[in-house]
Amino acid sequence: MLDTEWAYYLKNQAQWSEDHHGKQVVIVGETVFGFFDTIEEGYRAALNEHEEGTFLIQLCIPGKEAYSQYFYSRVQLR
Repeated sequence: MLDTEWAYYLKNQAQWSEDHHGKQVVIVGETVFGFFDTIEEGYRAALNEHEEGTFLIQLCIPGKEAYSQYFYSRVQLR
């Protein structure tokens, strides 16, 4: 899941970290949906046009420390 989006992020991480440092990028396939100030903004915007689980949200910072993937689900833990 989201292998295409993850590979696209890695391919562009250096440039996006320079151009959009500290922003959250939303990626669908090999397309940037947008850059957002917060993960919440990106998530809400993406949900208006895409289904959950079909997009990746990633922080634009350089280095391996930036490697964190966010997955959203309707599952609720009690």
